Amino acid sequence: MKLDPEETAVVVVDMQNGFCHPDGSLYAPGSEAAIDPCAELVSAAREAGASVVFTRDVHPPEQFEANHYYDEFDRWGEHVVEGSWEAEIVEDLDPDAADLVVEKHTYDAFYQTGLEGWLERHGVDDLVICGTLANVCVLHTAASAGLRDYRPILLEDAVGAIEEDHREYALEHAKWLFGEVHSRSEIEFR
Repeated sequence: MKLDPEETAVVVVDMQNGFCHPDGSLYAPGSEAAIDPCAELVSAAREAGASVVFTRDVHPPEQFEANHYYDEFDRWGEHVVEGSWEAEIVEDLDPDAADLVVEKHTYDAFYQTGLEGWLERHGVDDLVICGTLANVCVLHTAASAGLRDYRPILLEDAVGAIEEDHREYALEHAKWLFGEVHSRSEIEFR
């Protein structure tokens, strides 16, 4: 699959210490295993001149205090709190000055962020999505992209999960309903 780098962005979802480092509160070995594949993809995108977007799941300590129902701290425990080491992107994926870093407060990187406007301003139509967790933030971000008429391309060998069946479910669901699933070897920037 050949992608025009001028119309493509690689979106690296939530590759943060809290999820990918063994000392993180929501560490998953599958998330750690996705670091190198994501780094290889980012390197190829930069070399070709494609845009690179990193998302960071960040929660102010008081974010869920006044909520009626939605409370990630209740569901997952306190994680990636604003200003913490957990909220930082892993060292091997350090964003460049030219990269966009989107701070999000929910599973969906489009919800109440400037991501869509940035993509529109930069003429991006195709999103190559990697990162973690497959069945949570990757899936919700990719679905939101598809509903906004972007082309979400999920990379099956660059997506982390807590359990392998979670990853398989997310990829099958995405392929069936709103996107495409490919391996890194199938992606080429022309």
